[in-house]
Amino acid sequence: MDRNPSPPSSEAEEEEEGDAVGNTVYSKHWLFSILTRLIEVISPEKTEPTVSPEGIHTELDEEMENDICKVWDMSMDEDVALFLQEFNAPDIFMGVFAKSKCPRLTEICVGILGNMACFQDICMSISKDENLGQVLLQRLCDSDSPTLLETSRLLLTCLSQPEVANVWVERIRENPSVYDCVCFIMSSSTNVELLVKVGEVVDKLFDLDEELMLNWIKNGTCRSVGPSVDDSPEELPDFKIVPCILEAAKQVRSDNPEGLDVYMHILQLLTTVDEGIQAIVQAPDGGKETWSLLYDLVCHELCQPDDPPIIVQEQKTVLASILSVLSAMFASQTEQEYTKMRKSNVKLTFSCYFILDMPLIGSLIRILQYMEGCGKRSVDNSKESEQQETGRADLNEEDFHLKILKDICCELLSNMLQELTKENTLEGLHQGHLNEQTCSCAFQNLLPLYFASVESFLEVLREADQTLADNLEKRFPSLKVHA
Repeated sequence: MDRNPSPPSSEAEEEEEGDAVGNTVYSKHWLFSILTRLIEVISPEKTEPTVSPEGIHTELDEEMENDICKVWDMSMDEDVALFLQEFNAPDIFMGVFAKSKCPRLTEICVGILGNMACFQDICMSISKDENLGQVLLQRLCDSDSPTLLETSRLLLTCLSQPEVANVWVERIRENPSVYDCVCFIMSSSTNVELLVKVGEVVDKLFDLDEELMLNWIKNGTCRSVGPSVDDSPEELPDFKIVPCILEAAKQVRSDNPEGLDVYMHILQLLTTVDEGIQAIVQAPDGGKETWSLLYDLVCHELCQPDDPPIIVQEQKTVLASILSVLSAMFASQTEQEYTKMRKSNVKLTFSCYFILDMPLIGSLIRILQYMEGCGKRSVDNSKESEQQETGRADLNEEDFHLKILKDICCELLSNMLQELTKENTLEGLHQGHLNEQTCSCAFQNLLPLYFASVESFLEVLREADQTLADNLEKRFPSLKVHA
């Protein structure tokens, strides 16, 4: 059976005059009858044939499920949504959430509310209802994945409405169980669609409110209500936000590129505050799990040697997020190492395994090479579409995102080149990550802004390969002048 059967077709001649909902062909009488039957389903006086031994209704009969699913589809129409609002459907659904033990019915009712919330006036009405708002947040503690998905979709819809977004942010900030339930979903669910939608909710929350993000970064749980099939409180583990994000990212990385983009952007948002960076690099594993995942994505999955250069256009946003996090981690680790050096009065050494990895440097240079190819393509396309305003606007937007990616990439590359030793450089030359072509690309993009980093690397390169260093100096005369 389809999750959402098609709405009922009503021939105009079969309907009573004035019975149509707005400009639709749907019958007010039919809709009202469904709402009435819905009330009867959750009424204590109503006896259903399908009950569990404990007397709890766990299933809908097929006819009722088909009809309520039709309402679900119909609720995407604004006239129908307004009709449902007028006849207090949200209050009826709140009764369903309180009394029904049927997961399918709960899912459908949340889904209908999600459709209704797509319309601004209805969204404002739903959002300002404090009781309904609290009940909906409690749905995040549900054990039913489809219900969790529809709840997350509803929350994202409301958070995307500027007029009511702050209402939900404040409500979530004051409800600690939301943090625990969201972390539980991210750390334990294997439902990719659910993980993506929950990730979008978290991403939106962090983007809207830094205070909430800081609270979640610092948060650990004492005792809160988590998913439970018997409605008894369940104590959840002491969740930390970073491991939960990483676990979700691992689940979605292969099946949903958009979902991976979402979770990488969440990590990037964390690095916009010092507390977020510390939460990443001061984890029990010292940030190794985060670095390993991001390293693997850059070096073995995204923008690979056998990909066409244009791939950087498709992957520009996720690459920018990943490289931004790596750059923040690198800078933090570098600062910690210098602090250790000053305190111990010993020569600076980078003992952390991820600091000077040559395949990563090679991947950064490859990204820059691919962007150069995209830049030339953009120029050609710009000339061809000079008279097409819309085309030019799209092109400018692409250039903007590529520039962000280039800036982040150059910053990380310059910082890494500045810390290379002779041994690291010899390794890079041997593995093929460093040669005249790749070094020229790096210098071309780093100069003149990162002159000090290039100069520092060139000095080390002279010790490893004098000929290559001389050739690069000839190609970039400004380096020779300052030598």
